[in-house]
Amino acid sequence: MKDFKSISSYINACPEAQRDLLLEMRRIISKAAPEASEAINYGMPTYKLHGNLVHFAAAKKHMGFYPGPSAISAFATDLAEYKTSKGAIQLPLHKALPVALIEAIVQFRVREQQKLHQLKSI
Repeated sequence: MKDFKSISSYINACPEAQRDLLLEMRRIISKAAPEASEAINYGMPTYKLHGNLVHFAAAKKHMGFYPGPSAISAFATDLAEYKTSKGAIQLPLHKALPVALIEAIVQFRVREQQKLHQLKSI
């Protein structure tokens, strides 16, 4: 695993065939959570808002999107066509990204993180 300093360096190190999808994922998340900051955590692109918001990463046959278990549960019906696990979604490389679904999941996580932050502030 390479020690990346930024999301840009991560994307640039990926195979050219995956870069456009990774850039699109970055754009979707940035638009859905403009107040979130970018980082590299666990060796992958991460968005932070009062802690980890979402992660994504390139894999051989899919892009991994990691919004956490609560988002997987909340969007279970919408995610039925995708392979999921406790906190991860596999988005096939040969299909267009489900933009509206990703935006909705990110916005769900933003609300979750904001509520959690408010509770901690009390």
